[in-house]
Parts: sequence; C-alpha cells; structure tokens
Amino acid sequence: MVSQLSSDTQTQITYPERDGNPLSDNTLQFRWITVIQYNLDWLFAPDPEVFVAGDLLWYPVEGDNKTRQAPDVMVAFGVPKGERGSYQQWKEANIAPQVVFEILSPGNTLTEMNKKQVFYDRHGVEEYYLFDPQKNDLSGWLRSGERLDVIDDMNNWVSPRLQIRFNLSEDELKIYGPDNQPFASYIEVRQRLQEMEQQLEQTSEQLKQTSEQLEEERRRADRLAELLRSAGIDPDREN
Repeated sequence: MVSQLSSDTQTQITYPERDGNPLSDNTLQFRWITVIQYNLDWLFAPDPEVFVAGDLLWYPVEGDNKTRQAPDVMVAFGVPKGERGSYQQWKEANIAPQVVFEILSPGNTLTEMNKKQVFYDRHGVEEYYLFDPQKNDLSGWLRSGERLDVIDDMNNWVSPRLQIRFNLSEDELKIYGPDNQPFASYIEVRQRLQEMEQQLEQTSEQLKQTSEQLEEERRRADRLAELLRSAGIDPDREN
C-alpha cells in the first residue's frame, strides 16, 4: 500500500535565500551599500526593535515565493534584531520595511528600477531612496496616503523615520546622523579608533609621568624629613 503525502507536505513552499544576483557590480556601489548599512546599524544598535539588513530577500506575501525583492539596504521598525535567511513579512508581525535604499550601478536598467519602485510602492514602503554614486544624484520618495510621492528637493532633506540628513552640495553625497556627525566608512572609523587609542596612550603616559614625578617628590620630602630629624628638628611639629 502506497502512503499518501499529507496536504501540508504537498503544499509546502520554499522561500530561497538568494536570487542569484550579485550584491554589487563595482567597488563604488559596494562601498556605498556598506557605508549606509553599517552606519544605520550603529545608529540603531541601542534599539532592539529596529532591524537593518543589506541585500536580504524580502517576501511580502505568504505562499508567494515569486513576489520578492532584495533592497540594497532596508530598515524595519518594530521588528526585533536577529539573523535571517530572508525577510518573510508574515513572520514579522506583517510589518513591511519602512525605509529602503537602492544604489545604482551601470548594470541597472530603467525597466529594472521602475519595477523596484512599483514593488516598494505596492508593498507599503514609507521612504525610498535611490542614489547614483557615479552622478552623485539622489532621488527620494515619501509615502503620502496610498502611494509614494517624489520628494522635490533632496538637498538637506531629513528622513522622517531615520532622522538622517542628506547633503548634496558637495562633490560627493554626505549623510549626517541625528547628532550631525557624518556617516563614515569602515576605514574612517578604524582610523578614528586608532587616533583615540593613541590619544589615550599619550594621556596614560602623561599621567604615569606625573605620578612618577609626584612619587619622586614624596621620596625627596621623606629624605628631607629624615635629615631634619637626625639634626634634632621635628618636621611634623607646628611652629
């Protein structure tokens, strides 16, 4: 007798964790993806209910493994941090990522980017930012009611959700956190850490030298006191 597969087994759907596309097409695109993701990670590190990810497949509809997108960077508020193979929205209290970033590369087509915008519009993204690092061109869309509307002027625009500011007035896009500190690359952060470590070492050495000088002065005072006692003078006696 041949046993029958259960309906659960027959209808089980897998949600692939990779779409076969590379994370980036060149070093410039990769640098911007990592700078934005890492700085947002640092910015929201204290909040356990903000999830930040890069190049993670997002499935908005349960039972549909064809409708999906992998934003270069996405941020979901109200979602716990943690490792994921993909972002299956129905497992995340049905919360769609509120903010997404796409970094253009020469390989991106207009049709491809239009499809992404339609996807983000349809599935509830609140803020969508598209940056072309080759042209230093930033576009943005903000949800108004049921649709994403274009942001007319992105220079010095402050993200309502992230509270970060975009500055396009220089040769290269600058992004500033709520503390007005610029987003930094990993190399820049390491350099700052090294500078701080060097400053701490210098301060520690200066404190050590000061401590040694104070100790030497104490020894001199002790020797002087001993000489005074040997001469019959009590150095501790008040005049």
